[in-house]
Amino acid sequence: MRWVLAADHAGFELKEAIERQLRAKGLDVTDLGTHDASRTDYPDWGHALGEVVASGEYDRGVLVCGSGVGISIAANRHRGVRAALCNDLYTARMARAHNDANVLAMGSRVVGPGVAEAIVEAFIATEFEGGRHAERIVKIER
Repeated sequence: MRWVLAADHAGFELKEAIERQLRAKGLDVTDLGTHDASRTDYPDWGHALGEVVASGEYDRGVLVCGSGVGISIAANRHRGVRAALCNDLYTARMARAHNDANVLAMGSRVVGPGVAEAIVEAFIATEFEGGRHAERIVKIER
């Protein structure tokens, strides 16, 4: 499973913590950026990650901006990307189980590092349930 990360300046620090978490688990991780806290625009990072997930180059992604909203909207403009804004454990589990989300988005101004770590763990651990949910994914992709 190949993971890719991206964030704007507001999400930079949390993205760095998530990268360390994923690497500690032995996962294959690529960090697209941003690589410091200098001001940058969230759509650029959402689109960059969306493109590489949509292409199949990466299996899963994590996006972080201040709220998580804008960066997830940008990523979702790419066919095949199902970016879910998850700022709690329940949403992270359901995003994977029912929506087969392949990108996790979070808001660094909404969740702290401890909660973010738990959200990432839930996103990794939860499998897509398929069944009736698979039919709904087909409708999304149309």
